[in-house]
Amino acid sequence: MIEQTLQCAVAAALKELYNYDCTPESVVLQTTKKEFAGDYTVVVFPYVKAARKAPEQVANDLGAAIKEHVPEVADFNVVKGFLNLSVSDAYWAKFVGDIAGDEHFGLKAASPDAKPVVVEYSSPNTNKPLHLGHIRNNLLGWSVSQLLAANGANVKKVNLVNDRGIHICKSMLAWKLYGNGETPENTGIKGDHLVGNYYVEFDKHYKAEVKELMEKGMEEEEAKKQAPLMQEAQRMLKRWEEDDKEIRDLWGMMNGWVYAGFDETYRKMGVSFDKIYYESNTYLLGKELVQRGLDMGVFYRRADGAVCCDLTSDGLDQKVLLRSDGTSVYMTQDLGTAQLRHNEFDAERLIYVVGNEQDYHFKVLKLVLGKLGFDWADKVYHLSYGMVELPSGKMKSREGTVVDADDLIAEMEETAAEMSRSHGKNDDMPEEEQKALYHMLALGALKYFILKVDPTKNMLFNPAESIDFNGNTGPFIQYTHARIRSIVRKAPGVRADIQSGIPSLSDKERAVIKCLHDMPGTIQAAAENFSPAMIANYAYDLAKAFNSFYQDTPILRDENADLKAFRVQLCAVVAQALKNTMMILGIEVPERM
Repeated sequence: MIEQTLQCAVAAALKELYNYDCTPESVVLQTTKKEFAGDYTVVVFPYVKAARKAPEQVANDLGAAIKEHVPEVADFNVVKGFLNLSVSDAYWAKFVGDIAGDEHFGLKAASPDAKPVVVEYSSPNTNKPLHLGHIRNNLLGWSVSQLLAANGANVKKVNLVNDRGIHICKSMLAWKLYGNGETPENTGIKGDHLVGNYYVEFDKHYKAEVKELMEKGMEEEEAKKQAPLMQEAQRMLKRWEEDDKEIRDLWGMMNGWVYAGFDETYRKMGVSFDKIYYESNTYLLGKELVQRGLDMGVFYRRADGAVCCDLTSDGLDQKVLLRSDGTSVYMTQDLGTAQLRHNEFDAERLIYVVGNEQDYHFKVLKLVLGKLGFDWADKVYHLSYGMVELPSGKMKSREGTVVDADDLIAEMEETAAEMSRSHGKNDDMPEEEQKALYHMLALGALKYFILKVDPTKNMLFNPAESIDFNGNTGPFIQYTHARIRSIVRKAPGVRADIQSGIPSLSDKERAVIKCLHDMPGTIQAAAENFSPAMIANYAYDLAKAFNSFYQDTPILRDENADLKAFRVQLCAVVAQALKNTMMILGIEVPERM
């Protein structure tokens, strides 16, 4: 790429002119500011002392030497201590020709012997359906996996289903007490929704019990512990860990309903996993590690029987690893799962895509693994992301105030259909093709709106804003791709031959090509920062640059055959770049709209 060529040229010129040694990698290139002519800018102040000349003279000396020795540099200008280099149209045209037809432009293939990077995401509880918060988690996890793979990593996508614990017992107990034999089959209710209803039902009755105990004079915290429903749920959990057949059969039946529901939602979202772990299969390994810590003397048993790890010297607190009744906590199974994954994958990195409310949990996990003597503990990385909120505030599963994932996707599909019809689009499409398009647009709107936000930030989700065909939205980029593909279809057999030469590029044409030129570097930077937002905003910038070029430029009507062919080729390259970047986001782009 031209950046490396220019860095080498600057280093060589410094050596030739001033006998100054520096590595090409140390030469900092910046994109030239829009108010100045040029493509790349070199700041010359670091070299002034060695040159013993004024900054402007150093910049002029370097510019003249680089222009003389580097044919790709067409011109230069100096603004104080800044050297602005202009790259030739011939280079940009050749670049387009070089990448034309490359379906994998910007994407790196994984090395076959590279250690895996394990990315965990989704991690749902089997006491409720997936909701908007889960959507951000799944879309972020999937996209980060795609992004790392696009940068050459050997990625393994995994899911840990939290299928046991007190929260699961709450739904089970409520169904047992109030369910009257309801099933997905005899109610027509999706399995995960049905179980989620009973999680809400438990909370309703539990709150009533707590209120009654408080009215009798009991303090609130004590009432929450002494409420009969909570005590029965805790007994159910203990019976589950003791392998009680009745409880295990009920657990297996209700979890089966939930798994079927999850699978349907995952298909709708377009996410999948290479392996699924279940907490019910990993918590026992976690218990073994807790016993190992006791044997090593790094954990201790409290007077009430609970097992803890003292992290006060690390700036944290006393972390419970097993409850006093011997039942597991989340940390127990996470220790076991981490050990299991290390044994299976010997991973380069173990990435957990989990919301920022669990920052403390993952600090503890890493510290505890280290205290157990695992030298791979520093491979654990928590990709902490912000919460999704609605205009009405935060969501609460136990109160039934969440935005259900299935309902949201259905609503987005209907909105996409209404928007398309209002614009008079797709009237000539067969009905099935229209439905497929509306689903594609709905998911494109949803995924793009969520992923364009920096993962570390909280976000406010507004469905109406996400599906506009104009502005920084998924449908705008999808429509741009469809427009470009229409242009290419109208010019079958047109082939560019840049060897014959083309007229000078327009500013808007050059802007599109320079944006394309930035794509590999953007993917690399986004992967290093685990930030699909950088890809989303790059795709928008490219689509915006193309539309500006398209509005001002006759492409198929130009009488110059070479220029027409080159521009059709440029269109095809932009379409491929949009397809590849949107693929990283998990978004499909239509051939026509």
